[in-house]
Amino acid sequence: MTMTLDDKLVVAISSRALFDFEEENQVFEHGDDHSYSRLQRERLNVPAAPGVAFSLVKKLLAFNTEEQQRVEVVLLSRNDPVSGMRAFRSAKAHGLHSIQRGVFTQGRDPFGYLRPLGAQLFLSANADDVTQALQLGYPAAHVFTDSMRASGSHPQEVRIAFDGDAVLFSDESERVFQAEGLAAFQKHEQEKATQPLPEGPFKPLLAALHSLQQIEVPGMRIRTALVTARSAPAHERALNTLMDWKIDVDEAMFLGGLAKGEFLREFEPDFFFDDQTSHVRNAASHVPSGHVRSGIAHNKPPIHS
Repeated sequence: MTMTLDDKLVVAISSRALFDFEEENQVFEHGDDHSYSRLQRERLNVPAAPGVAFSLVKKLLAFNTEEQQRVEVVLLSRNDPVSGMRAFRSAKAHGLHSIQRGVFTQGRDPFGYLRPLGAQLFLSANADDVTQALQLGYPAAHVFTDSMRASGSHPQEVRIAFDGDAVLFSDESERVFQAEGLAAFQKHEQEKATQPLPEGPFKPLLAALHSLQQIEVPGMRIRTALVTARSAPAHERALNTLMDWKIDVDEAMFLGGLAKGEFLREFEPDFFFDDQTSHVRNAASHVPSGHVRSGIAHNKPPIHS
């Protein structure tokens, strides 16, 4: 019988998002791909240190049991196959034995392989690959490799935080804000408070996590948070949308434009997703963070999100 990943939460991740390959990447960025490959060969038996998304991946894989594999993590990388071998060996050295699949394209665009994988999440340190993946309709984030690593305070709980507009929801409301300002945005959201927002790029991931939450796995839980610059009365439309989707979040923070970083530090997520670069930069000094390169405001300074 042909193997399928249809019944699993599929996470595709680049080597640099999962492991700390920044020293090696500096060699590559200086245009010396031969020296990069040589360095990776020399270090084949040297496990790479955990990267920004390591905690998220490790905890998600803990939902797998001998009886059932619920989560599939696939290495999807521009690396050459030998560098991919080092990534596999590093995964084994860190106890990530469930990572058994990988695609290594040696510089060619890898995001097309998200389709046969059926991925619900793509994490990469390559911004262009993330943009292309989002345009293909896959939840994807550009991992800030200099992010603070995840706290070890909650080893049996996966914690994931999401921005709202242009991440969980579409950027419909953000477009009103950008064009007409805060007062028009608030009026728009009040008038449409009972009308669900269209889906954003990360709704499929939230739905997959919600389904995983319904499964009892001894010793593991998932906790989600909505962390948004919305405030009352605009908060109602966001919550009504989640209720319409029949999806719960465990925490919701309506911050009214306050910087998100310190609130995220208290929540201690394994990963945070936001569409605005400056929000991600602020968050990255506190928690593992990724930039969702979608929506009208993803390259603008933050006022509302």
